[in-house]
Amino acid sequence: MKILLLGKNGQVGWELQRSLAPLGDLIALDRHSSQFCGDLSRLDDLADTVRTIQPDVIVNAAAYTAVDKAESEPELAHKLNALAPEVLAREATQLGAWLVHYSTDYVFGGGGDQPWREDDPTFPLNAYGQTKLLGEHMIDWICPRHLIFRTSWVYAARGGNFPKTMLRLAQEREQLTVINDQFGAPTGAELIADVSAHAIRQVFKNKAEAKALAGTYHLAASGCATWFEYANHVIAQAQQMQPAIKIKATEVKPVPSSAFPTPATRPLNSRLDTRKLQATFGLTLPAWQLGVDRMLAEVL
Repeated sequence: MKILLLGKNGQVGWELQRSLAPLGDLIALDRHSSQFCGDLSRLDDLADTVRTIQPDVIVNAAAYTAVDKAESEPELAHKLNALAPEVLAREATQLGAWLVHYSTDYVFGGGGDQPWREDDPTFPLNAYGQTKLLGEHMIDWICPRHLIFRTSWVYAARGGNFPKTMLRLAQEREQLTVINDQFGAPTGAELIADVSAHAIRQVFKNKAEAKALAGTYHLAASGCATWFEYANHVIAQAQQMQPAIKIKATEVKPVPSSAFPTPATRPLNSRLDTRKLQATFGLTLPAWQLGVDRMLAEVL
């Protein structure tokens, strides 16, 4: 199996380099790669790269992810999140290859308190969510062999993330204020990468039934939390793991989203129903706390 991975140095892409390597010949690119084009903004060169490599699977972990900046750069976000997936979908279809792509809980409007199912109506509240939804549509319309994984609240040990920010602020300030009306499941990049590799292996292991596996799936850790609950868990676990850590914050104060106005509106309900993924691929998704605790053990 020949695998083309795009976005190799992002949070999910970095973990995918590890999880996909045992499956076959892995060619991993990012936008700085020289031999082949991994830059989603260069659409013609991107198409040429796919035609030259002729992969069996394209895994697109690259995207425009600056949610607030997308409000002032909608054309660039559209190019990277909608037009580039369209190019990849067309090239994958021409080759008879599979396309694995990552989307977001931001395609939903965020109302109610029930986890979103894959077939629930979409209603993105911001430019980022709108462009990611368009990318989904392009793939769904063009490429019959596809797996789209919608994820939420992604973090990784590599690079910056919410837990690291909370720990830094907790050591600098006596009081923290954290949003307590947005609900989701913190989901580790390594979990996303491992599930992706499992799904790809199953698709190629059962080629006769592979077509039935194509589609959109929700991929997130089990359970849910608010950012406030997430922050409290991180601080408590860090103190338990490293008793010497000097936490200055004596209070973590819950506040509504309106306390932190941003250019892009965030959905309040980012819960994702993952039963379809678990049933189809025979998986059990762990509680979000397990992945966060593991990440903390690595970075502390």
